[in-house]
Amino acid sequence: MHYPKRSSKIKRARKQGFLARMRTHNGRKLINRKRRHGFHKVSVC
Repeated sequence: MHYPKRSSKIKRARKQGFLARMRTHNGRKLINRKRRHGFHKVSVC
């Protein structure tokens, strides 16, 4: 049976996690931008 909003932490980490961000040029730009603005958590995982 399917339940609504059954989110997978592994899928989320692979798409939006720190290492996924670091793989692309724009992802690295995003992380550096968040660091400049003082975010302590720069990614979801």
